[in-house]
Amino acid sequence: MLHLQHLSLGYQGRQVFGCDSLSFHRGERVAIVGASGAGKSTLLGHIHQQLAAEAALCAQAQGLVDGLSVFHNVYMGALARHHWSYNLLNLAWPLAGHKSAIRALCDELELDCPLTAAVGRLSGGQRQRVALARALYQNKDIFIGDEPLSALDPLMAQRLLSRIQARHHSTIMVLHNRQQALNYFDRIIGIAEGRVILDSPTANLDASALDSFYLDTAADATS
Repeated sequence: MLHLQHLSLGYQGRQVFGCDSLSFHRGERVAIVGASGAGKSTLLGHIHQQLAAEAALCAQAQGLVDGLSVFHNVYMGALARHHWSYNLLNLAWPLAGHKSAIRALCDELELDCPLTAAVGRLSGGQRQRVALARALYQNKDIFIGDEPLSALDPLMAQRLLSRIQARHHSTIMVLHNRQQALNYFDRIIGIAEGRVILDSPTANLDASALDSFYLDTAADATS
């Protein structure tokens, strides 16, 4: 699906992430883990740039428009599928088909606020689910997420993670929750100080192995 070779990513002359070779395959569910500032989001953004035609991104920044409704923020996921005139019409007079589809999607994501509610008035967890709904409404084959469930309680996060994966043939996601990485993904990539330190099938790992990864990389960072 994607092969990265001799990759160097950074800004202002400083490398943030680099690797000699890293591949992602169709049908994989890949979790990317590591401490804050390790380079995970930088790598994820580059992956999305390479796969944008077939991948939906749910970024940490969310990019929601606070003054617009839940409906219009979610509908943004469909903008690329329609002519600008159609989108303008739907902005002024929301179309019944989209209202029904978006209501069903919000229900699936356990987002029970009115579609007319302004996003700026929602809680953090509700906002995160609006951003997730917008990504899902793109109807892409690949889902790329940067901590897309971090504001949700663990049980809800697990339910929604299952629904995300059921809708996409491939998933690449940055996570801090180690148990979710072990339970819902078949490959884990661990990053520290802008380098891939761990790349293994989940079947070969357990919680203690991930704990060791975090402890070892933390020790290296302070040595």
